[in-house]
Amino acid sequence: MKRLAAVVALLGLATATACSSGSTNKSSSGGGGGLFTTIDVNRPGLDASAPANPYNPKGNSFSGFNAMRIAWVKNHLTDPNQALPGIAASWEIAPDNSAITLKLQPNAKWSDGKPVTAEDVKMSIGIAYTQGSTAFSVTPGAAGTAAEITVVDPQTLKITQDMANPSPKFARGVLDTAVLPAHVWSSVLPADFWDKLKAARGDGAAAEAARTEITAIGQKVIAFAPPKDVSAGPFVLERVNPGEALLVKNKNFYNAANVAPAQVKFLNYTGNEQIWNYLTAGKLDQSGFVAAPTDVMNRIKQGPGNEVIKGYSPVAVSMAFNQSKKPYDNVHVRRGLAYLIDRDQVTKVASPEGGTPAVTTSGIHQKAAQAWIPDTLPKLDPYKPDVAKAEAEFKSAGLTKKDGKWTLADGKPWKVSMHAPAGFSDWLSAQENIKSQLIKAGIDAEIQTSPDYPVYLEELAAGKYDVGFWLMALGPAPYDIFQRLYGASNGWTNVAGKIEHSPAGKNGNWMGGPEQIDVNGTKIDPGELTGKLNSANEEAAKPIMAQLATAANQDLPVIQLWDYVNNQFVNNSRFTGWPHDDEILRLGTGVLASGVWIQLGMVKSKQ
Repeated sequence: MKRLAAVVALLGLATATACSSGSTNKSSSGGGGGLFTTIDVNRPGLDASAPANPYNPKGNSFSGFNAMRIAWVKNHLTDPNQALPGIAASWEIAPDNSAITLKLQPNAKWSDGKPVTAEDVKMSIGIAYTQGSTAFSVTPGAAGTAAEITVVDPQTLKITQDMANPSPKFARGVLDTAVLPAHVWSSVLPADFWDKLKAARGDGAAAEAARTEITAIGQKVIAFAPPKDVSAGPFVLERVNPGEALLVKNKNFYNAANVAPAQVKFLNYTGNEQIWNYLTAGKLDQSGFVAAPTDVMNRIKQGPGNEVIKGYSPVAVSMAFNQSKKPYDNVHVRRGLAYLIDRDQVTKVASPEGGTPAVTTSGIHQKAAQAWIPDTLPKLDPYKPDVAKAEAEFKSAGLTKKDGKWTLADGKPWKVSMHAPAGFSDWLSAQENIKSQLIKAGIDAEIQTSPDYPVYLEELAAGKYDVGFWLMALGPAPYDIFQRLYGASNGWTNVAGKIEHSPAGKNGNWMGGPEQIDVNGTKIDPGELTGKLNSANEEAAKPIMAQLATAANQDLPVIQLWDYVNNQFVNNSRFTGWPHDDEILRLGTGVLASGVWIQLGMVKSKQ
């Protein structure tokens, strides 16, 4: 998952062109309420040559605007399957989660006037299989995978789950699927695709060959460039240049009468500072989350018409340890650092508006933890700053303090080396603050940066860092929350429902924790417990969540620093009607929230 507190400054390719949102560009397709100006916080940089393809990493496909999904999933605290209508007007989930039946919007049309049908959705699901998306994995035995897709009638589909290895978030995976026009995209799938898919689910050489073919089709999907944008969303792409992308109103959108803007302009940017400038100058009608220090946030708030709306974001940031490197293999060292680092101070410096200090390390965002483990949360060690406790933990690990400096058990100097990607303003500020706290306590520390986020993740996975920052608590599904601590990064992989453990340095295991840990005097396998969450319902998940939270609190594979807040920036000068309901603000990862607000008719032109 890409979190903009840390990511927006990275991958831009072009120089931004500031563009006032106060005037409306003329367009043959436009009409109505003026120009809505925003940015795509999920992707710095616009590529004028990229196709209108939601699967292309640089594609000019903007979720909620010219790109539609079956539904818009929400980050409910405990139910991963809650969503707002998209191409599907409604749906019914079987009580045992074995199937979901979709009813499409009765008046949905593509921008070229053709109706949106169940066949479009079925083809879109076929394309999703080629990408290995959540509910449509080709891997035999994968959890939460669709078994059959049945077109009941032109407006109805039924998708069944493979109950050999079910997942409670199966419906979420179905609903969170991009919908594409079959009359434009059908050429990317061969006529015998569904036969290939059936073969790929088997065993042996023929099945492996079929999986290889589907992977190759997936590459063609990513590269596919439609001759023009054909959208079922409220807007359609008209043009892109290095400075901006312009979308115009889709008169055939099923709820077009309630879509306020006539046009939407996405501005290019290459870093946080550029977004800050746009917001301060009042150029944006809406922006999703972007990290900003207090002085910048105050300037943004003072901009004419600007407002900050706060919602829930199921993400936390942590200081993560490579336990294959000394002294971080010793839990007393990790606990000592937890007692030493003042999380309130770190958050105040790094993310005062976009985060709240973690109440403790539980592995869960504190707001979700109150719903999942209300009785366990108060029992966890809060690791409040306590120098005496920190020093006692270090001494238990065999560390010694000489002339005011802590040294390792073998007498060698100890330097805490922290890594973060260049441009991650909040992470780097946090590490600078932690560095100063550690040096004050007699621990040498340094900060090293990677050139960008992909390199950072690659080197992190390769085990090159002693200490790095790690996004965690990625709800709402319980398995997703804890697999960040006790999943592949710490050695456990879920293969067809069977949990396998790899030693440190193998198969992406960079955390290097032990396969079993001691929790309240009992040995547990946290990876096995996490794997159980992948098929547990809400009630069955709660005691497992409590046990894993206790494990994370005692074992400390990471120190949970702060829990993110979903700051949405809006401007009331040109449009109004912004949602303040926390449920509406909980739209899932990757969704451009304002596009969904607009298509639902919530946003109004200011008279």
